[in-house]
Amino acid sequence: MVNYIEDYEARGWLVHFILLQMSWEFIFCQLHYVITEESKHGTFVGRIAQDLGLDMGEINSRMLRVVSRDEKEYFQVNLQNGILFVNNIIDREKLCLDSTVCVIPLQIIVDKPVHIYRVEVEIEDINDNSPAFPFGEYNLLISELKPAGSRFPLEGAIDADVGLNTITSYELSACDYFTLDFQKYLNHIRTLELVMKKSLDREKQSVHNLTLISYDGGKPRLSGTTQIIVIVEDANDNSPQFDQPFIQCSIPENAVLGTLIMRLNATDLDQGKNGEITYTLSNLLSPRIKDIFKLDPHTGDITLIRSLDFETTKRYELSIDATDHAENPMVGHCKVLVTVVDVNDNPPEMTVMSLSVPVPEDASQGTIIAIISVHDRDSGSNGKVNCRISDHTPFKLIPTFMGDFSLTVNAPLDREQKSLYDIVITATDEGFPPLSVAKTVKIDISDVNDNTPQFIQAIDTIFIKENNPPGVHVYTVSASDLDIGQNSFITFSLTDSTVDGIPISSYISINPETGKIFALLSFDHEQVAYFQCHIRATDAGLPPLGSNLTLNIFIQDINDNAPSFLPNFLETTIKTSNTAHPGHLVTKVKAVDLDSGYNAWITYSFMDSTVKVPFVISQQTGEISLRRAITDSDSDEYRLVVLAQDHGDPIMTALTQITISLVESGEEMKLDHQESNGYNDAFSDANVYLVISICIISSIFLITLIAFTVLRWQKYRDEVNDLKESYKVCSNTGGSWMYSQESQYKLYLNSTQPKNDLMVFTPSSQTTGNGNTSGEAVIPNSFTPKHPNPDWRYSASLKAAMQGAVHMEGAAVLRGAAVGLEQQWPTVSSATPEPGGGEVSPPVGAGVNCNSWTFKYGPGNPKQPVPQIPPDFPENFIIPGSPAIISIRQDQPSTQAHKSNFITFGKKEETKKKKKKKKGNKNQEKANNNAADNNDQ
Repeated sequence: MVNYIEDYEARGWLVHFILLQMSWEFIFCQLHYVITEESKHGTFVGRIAQDLGLDMGEINSRMLRVVSRDEKEYFQVNLQNGILFVNNIIDREKLCLDSTVCVIPLQIIVDKPVHIYRVEVEIEDINDNSPAFPFGEYNLLISELKPAGSRFPLEGAIDADVGLNTITSYELSACDYFTLDFQKYLNHIRTLELVMKKSLDREKQSVHNLTLISYDGGKPRLSGTTQIIVIVEDANDNSPQFDQPFIQCSIPENAVLGTLIMRLNATDLDQGKNGEITYTLSNLLSPRIKDIFKLDPHTGDITLIRSLDFETTKRYELSIDATDHAENPMVGHCKVLVTVVDVNDNPPEMTVMSLSVPVPEDASQGTIIAIISVHDRDSGSNGKVNCRISDHTPFKLIPTFMGDFSLTVNAPLDREQKSLYDIVITATDEGFPPLSVAKTVKIDISDVNDNTPQFIQAIDTIFIKENNPPGVHVYTVSASDLDIGQNSFITFSLTDSTVDGIPISSYISINPETGKIFALLSFDHEQVAYFQCHIRATDAGLPPLGSNLTLNIFIQDINDNAPSFLPNFLETTIKTSNTAHPGHLVTKVKAVDLDSGYNAWITYSFMDSTVKVPFVISQQTGEISLRRAITDSDSDEYRLVVLAQDHGDPIMTALTQITISLVESGEEMKLDHQESNGYNDAFSDANVYLVISICIISSIFLITLIAFTVLRWQKYRDEVNDLKESYKVCSNTGGSWMYSQESQYKLYLNSTQPKNDLMVFTPSSQTTGNGNTSGEAVIPNSFTPKHPNPDWRYSASLKAAMQGAVHMEGAAVLRGAAVGLEQQWPTVSSATPEPGGGEVSPPVGAGVNCNSWTFKYGPGNPKQPVPQIPPDFPENFIIPGSPAIISIRQDQPSTQAHKSNFITFGKKEETKKKKKKKKGNKNQEKANNNAADNNDQ
């Protein structure tokens, strides 16, 4: 009993695996809808356009349509609202008889561009079929020797519905001897058995009438009934027993007829006829199964008598009965599950859908051309299909969904290179041996305007003779386009441009279709010798493409202009000396020709060459000169006719008359002088405005310069006067001069500021060389300011100090002795080698920012008296060769014992700074002045 239950569990797992394989394809889809069977026409299925993300406005223009694999239009799409609805009533039992899950695969296809979507609609079962038993009455022969608990298999009812709508339970009418037992595997009843609760007694009751009812799980609940008549037999108490109550086997679908599937074995413990067994197929099997398999009643061999097809039925369940030969035979039962093994016996099926041809040559990579649907009825590896296309093509197959491929553009297309492709698509499954199918798809490449018209050459040159008749054909342009149709239709036009301000369209025109160029006017080489035009060739494609041709047009000259003499050489009279030597240039004639080249090459000659004249003319230059000396026999006047002719064809000429008068040499010079004066007068008249302009500009410049100098001189005098008032020099009883320690003056010398050098001379009390003992600085009348004898030598430090800034503090003290000026700091002197020379040296350690200097005279550098200034010496004077001004100021009358005489060497002062200091130190200056007055007294 345990083995029996284990066998049934194993059989349940197998059924579960088979159902999982059947529903595996159900997973791979984009949209999945569920409706019930028997739905009426127009029943709502789903909003297909919205679920697929399609715009309502484009489902009609893109031709959305539904394609079913079996070509039955169960569903349709409303193109107004994008709703998928039922078109025909669906009977699930007819459509999916042996399948638990009924799914209708649909392909939703839209064009422009082509896209395909996979949609599956699951048909839910409704309870529209009642359970039905194969027979209305069953007869069972049961021996009375059967013990209690014996089981008798019953043929279950059949319900075409699935799921909850199929058979879920059985019910047996009330009986004391029998009960009903059924087991479920995967929610399906697989075994139905009649169980005997207690032993039978034929003498009490030989026949038992039972009613078997089957119920499904639908709403409403439906049922079916059958009658079971149990006939109690006597005697035989052992029934045949199979080795296994449930046996599995497999057979390939291409097995030949007569193939042995398996051999059954059953045993009976009885002896004699009661132990002899006969194998038979159960009467409960359908006739269709009995037509496929044959059971040998003696050996138990099951053989194949009809071909199998895995794609039609994948498995068969056989019920086998083993019956002994007793008078009251007993029967043993066995289940055989025959699984059909798939073989690769079906080649792939290929369908080309939504073929979008012709393909434009500018189609981008990835553009879908067609949908290739491939299906193989086999399963497993035998049903897996691979597609490939012929090599060396600009196309590619891309898998989209299960069994669908997109034929797309994989490389740039060029119709000009190849306009038609024969694409061979081959579908091959993975079975062994593999089966394949091939289909050829013709793809035309349509032209797009991707080639510009091309001229034979980008630049061309033509020549047109002048004086051409208007409207004459001068040139024909041609261009080619590799495109076809409208894209290759070329028109020609002139690009807008001008020639000397005149539009090019006034000169030439072009026929837009033939490319012929016509001259609109008669050209004149003397007016226009060359011009350039641009011709554009444009095709009729969309957008139009074009290219340009640069045409250089040269106007060829013809001899249509005669030479002409310049006005100066028409009927002129020339006077020349009668004493001139041979070769003397008398005059020169000049003619011009508006033509060019040989047509403008002019030669000169005398018209009457037979007359003997003493003159000769140069053919190239037109110069007329003396050929020989003038004699007394020669005439005083010659009238020469000069002929100018060009080298054109025909030759054109011009004439002029030159009168040459022979005069004396003096008259010729006089004439030349008069002509020269006339030239000067003409020159003066021509340049009078230029001379006037130059004079006015020069006058303005001089006035500006004088005004600037006067203003600067006035400013300089003001600064000098301010300087005189600012410095107060006082002397004490000891003969020392010092500045007030209360006042501080700062003088700065640099490249932009004025410089000031102050030199103070103390009056000497000793007798000078001229006998002056008054203590005044005496300078002779003939005194000329110059360096001490022989000159002054400046040290390097002095030169540096003169170039630097001189800073003088008011607290500095200069003390003068009887012999001259001396400072308190030690000095470094630079003596001159000459006797009586002097030196000037700065104080040691003073640096360049100090204005204390020591002046020493003589070869031994003794202190020398300061030169005395004479009384009649002017108050201000300038040292020759020096920009400094020497100023002599007398603060006290000459009758006093001591005079305040000082010479100031100064340049421009910073008057603005001095004024600010005077305002800031007004009280200090008053005190200093009082102190100075006291010292002077």
